[in-house]
Amino acid sequence: MKQLLTILTLMAALTCQAAEPMYNETADARAEIRQALAQAATTGVPVLVIFGANWCADCKILDMAIKQGASAPLVAKEFNVVKVNVGRFDRNVDIAQSYGVPLKNGIPAVVVLSPKNQVLYITRDGELADARNMGENGIYEFFKKVTPGVKAKT
Repeated sequence: MKQLLTILTLMAALTCQAAEPMYNETADARAEIRQALAQAATTGVPVLVIFGANWCADCKILDMAIKQGASAPLVAKEFNVVKVNVGRFDRNVDIAQSYGVPLKNGIPAVVVLSPKNQVLYITRDGELADARNMGENGIYEFFKKVTPGVKAKT
């Protein structure tokens, strides 16, 4: 059953490959982050910066999860999302480094920023780099854990 789920997940990721790329390869990532922070200053909603690449299967799985999976409503409500293309680890790496995000531990990698551009959370140990094996529930639990506005259920 686990193998079937993995195969179906990979097939879905490959199907998405033909669609529009998740990461805009020509975007000005610094400008997009500045714009998101300006919006955050007004709304009070933290910024979720996702570092990834269009070739990355785990990035595709995470992208699907935050767009249409169980995590989608949580992420949409609690974060202003900015996706930053790292190419083949030859683009925007300096931005990740400036926030302390260790890309060498895998992508997708994230940093959660307060509206004042303070780091609230960083994936230091590749927490999302195995998104395809985390499944919907694992990805949801990750975002529930790092979302500043969500209280843990008792």
